[in-house]
Amino acid sequence: MINFLNLEYFLVAAEELNFTKAAKQLFISQQSLSNHISNMEKEFGVILFNRTSPLTLTYAGQALKKRARQILALKDETYRELADIKDFSVGRLTIGLSHTRGRVILPEILPSYREQFPNIDLSLMEGNSTMLDNGLLHGDVDLIIGMLPFKVENVGTVPICEEEILLAVSDAVLERSFPGHLEEIKARLNEHTDLALLSRCPFLLINEGNRVRTLADEMFEDAQITPRIVLETENIETVLALAIRGMGITFYPKMFISSHRDFKDKINQNTPMNFYSLDYPRAHGTLGIGFHKGHYMSQAAREFIRIAKEVL
Repeated sequence: MINFLNLEYFLVAAEELNFTKAAKQLFISQQSLSNHISNMEKEFGVILFNRTSPLTLTYAGQALKKRARQILALKDETYRELADIKDFSVGRLTIGLSHTRGRVILPEILPSYREQFPNIDLSLMEGNSTMLDNGLLHGDVDLIIGMLPFKVENVGTVPICEEEILLAVSDAVLERSFPGHLEEIKARLNEHTDLALLSRCPFLLINEGNRVRTLADEMFEDAQITPRIVLETENIETVLALAIRGMGITFYPKMFISSHRDFKDKINQNTPMNFYSLDYPRAHGTLGIGFHKGHYMSQAAREFIRIAKEVL
C-alpha cells in the first residue's frame, strides 16, 4: 500500500536530486529521508536513485516521479472534494494574476468574498501570463485571471468583462519624431492607429511572456515594422510612467487607467498624454477566469467566480 508521506518525500528528493537539500527543505534529517526512500525501494522492489555524484533518477525513479505528482494531486483534490461535501466552512483558494491587474480587480472582489467566506484561506500567485499558465497547468493555482484566450491546455474559461489595450503616446515623443507636424500626426492617429506611421519612434515594452507584450509583437509583425525598443521591463507601471515623461510609446490596458485616481494629475505635471484605440482586433478582448478542466473545482473557487461575475 502506498504511503503518501514516503511519496511526498520521494518527490522532493527527485526534484532536488540532492538528499541534503531535500532533507533541509522537508525539515527532517538526511538519514530519515534516506530511510523513507529505502522503504519505497523495498516496497516496489526497484532502485529509484543512482547513488552517484550528482544524484540521478533510474528509469523506475523517473516513472515514479511522474506518477507521484499525479497521485498526490489526486489525493489533494479528493480531500478538498470531501471537505466541501462535509461542510463548506473551511478551505483554501489560490488565485493567479499579474500584480497590476490584482491592484485593479482584487479590491472589487476580495472584500465581499472575505465577508461571505471568512474561513477560506486565500493566497495569490503574482506573475506574467506564462508563469500563471504554468501554475494552472501544474496545480499550483486554482484560478487565473487574465486576457482570453489562455495559452494552456485543458483550461476552462469564464468571461468576466471586456478589456482593451490602448496605445499610449505623449506629445513630447511625437514632437521629437515629427518636428513641426505634431497636430497633423495626432489627427492621423485619431483616424487610424497605424503603427507603421510610428516606426521611427522609441518604444517602451514589458518583457516577453506577458500577454500585452505578445499582442504588441503581433501588431508590429502585422504592421511589418521592427520597433526601436529603448527599454524592456517586467513592470507595466514603469513603462507607463516613463511614457508619461516622454521617453517612448507603450501599450497599456484601458482597465488600469480607470484605476488611477491621480492619473490626470500625473499627466498634467509632466507632458500631454494621448491614448489611442488600436485598429487591431486582438487589442480588443475579454478578461476572464481560467480553471483546469481536469482538476476538481472546489466550492471556494466556484464562489469566487460567482462574486467576480457579480462585481465586475
